Amino acid sequence: MSEKISGNLHVSNDVLADIIGNAALECYGVVGMAAPNVADAAAKLLPASRLRRGITLTSTENGVHVDIYVIIEYGTNIKAVTKNLVDTITFALDTNACVPLDGIDVHVQGIKGQ
Repeated sequence: MSEKISGNLHVSNDVLADIIGNAALECYGVVGMAAPNVADAAAKLLPASRLRRGITLTSTENGVHVDIYVIIEYGTNIKAVTKNLVDTITFALDTNACVPLDGIDVHVQGIKGQ
């Protein structure tokens, strides 16, 4: 489709959170999402239907800022997993929603395994 259509595209935060959540679960080493407000330092794995709860979006002048709360697999390199996660989310938002990105903060809420 090569013809240009005038107008504005508005993508809701819920849709962006779904895109981010699905991209996150495709990353090696990410076991699941965690709620941002962890009580008593016990991270609880959210079911797949609640992916959005592990993601906080903030609109800024430069675009959308993403805070994502994840639980990773025991024995994986945290730095490598978080870099892969940032790259995957950036690609997913750029490809699927064409949303300018202000930044991504990854919060590792727990480690699961063994």
